Amino acid sequence: MHFLLQGRKIQFSPIFVEDLNKDFDLYMRIDKYLWSTRYFKTRNIGSVACKKGHVKINGQVVKPSREVYPMDKIIVRKNQINYELTVLDIPENRVGAKLVDIYRKDTTPKEAFEHNELLRYSKNYYRKKGTGRPTKKDRRDIDDYTDESE
Repeated sequence: MHFLLQGRKIQFSPIFVEDLNKDFDLYMRIDKYLWSTRYFKTRNIGSVACKKGHVKINGQVVKPSREVYPMDKIIVRKNQINYELTVLDIPENRVGAKLVDIYRKDTTPKEAFEHNELLRYSKNYYRKKGTGRPTKKDRRDIDDYTDESE
């Protein structure tokens, strides 16, 4: 079912259409929505993520003040993973962790998490950040290791 709301074509699920007669706000700012559904610890972090271009609604990069509506598709880039969510409903305030699934559906593919695991394992090959330049012995060990693999 489609409706026009503030000049925008909105698609609602049949269950949500019954609730339209109630006096609920049908939209919320994207930074507040991400904070209230516990994707970010603070609203400011969500706002900064929007400003950096890490948040997209229906494929468009958005500012923190952009309104989110039910059935919108959101992509959030966080910790090198693109989380994909669908807005099911708009919460009034920040909700508890057990109630989050009422307001959003997480459709993030499992490949995104597997890619992050591979990155974590590949970092073990390199030196840890801040340990400085390799010593002569370390360099010889690295050269021996790379020569063996070739």
